[in-house]
Amino acid sequence: MARLIECVPNFSEGRNKELIEKILDEVRKVEDVKLLDYSSDKDHNRTVVTFIGEPENVLEATFNACKRASELIDMTKHTGEHPRMGATDVIPLIPISDVTMEEAIELSRKLAKRIGEELNIPVFLYEKSATASHRENLAEIRKGQYEGMAEKLKKEMWKPDFGPDELNIKSGVTAVGARMPLVAFNVNLGTNDITVAKKIAKAVRASSGGLKYCKALGIEIKERDIVQVSMNMVDYTKTPLYRVFDMIEREANRYGVNVIGSEVIGLVPMNALIDCADYYLKVENFDYGQILENRIFE
Repeated sequence: MARLIECVPNFSEGRNKELIEKILDEVRKVEDVKLLDYSSDKDHNRTVVTFIGEPENVLEATFNACKRASELIDMTKHTGEHPRMGATDVIPLIPISDVTMEEAIELSRKLAKRIGEELNIPVFLYEKSATASHRENLAEIRKGQYEGMAEKLKKEMWKPDFGPDELNIKSGVTAVGARMPLVAFNVNLGTNDITVAKKIAKAVRASSGGLKYCKALGIEIKERDIVQVSMNMVDYTKTPLYRVFDMIEREANRYGVNVIGSEVIGLVPMNALIDCADYYLKVENFDYGQILENRIFE
């Protein structure tokens, strides 16, 4: 099998299509790297990109895209519903085939070092690459967002792993790390009351005593005049999507609110959706060998 890693960088721009295309072009032009998907959201003002390829080529494409984003995105002018701290906000590297997690961690360090040194951007290592336990959780690193980073970086416990110790005013701060696949999963509510979304997000997220492996925020989708529970499911094999969906639906009913839909941002592992189908259809004695695509791949 080919040595493959996946990269899912998040850029702090979701409204200017021309600018987004210029960043994507940096990925498209690298040989043996395949752009699989990208998703832009105007309210979040954020674009999530997914590409895959041979490790060194993926690192080159990622660095080039990060560099282009640093040239095109000015964080002093950025606004959006999604928490953010940099033009290239976060860069996860996910081992896919013939690449170990340990190798992915080393690749993340190599990339982070180059971004810090060549682009003069403070970089934190997170998730499996984290150099301290309080840096494993991206939400803890990002707390305070771009506006609070200048003061945060002055604290010894938040000294960047690479790059300058001071905020890059234009480009902000970037997090780089190796991790397992996650699912960006959002549930839309039939109300514009942001307090309801925030209460439900607090109920379901792990850090507030909710479901393990679930990170959640309540945000406004002003374009549709609704609110949303926006989530990262960091291990869908242990906390499946149907479980968090059911819990959100029950919590919403407490406030007299309906769930009007859900969405997946970027790509999703097939098994994450098959688990949902199996659960809701109540298929008896279901075997994953019954899935046509699985048999074809074999």
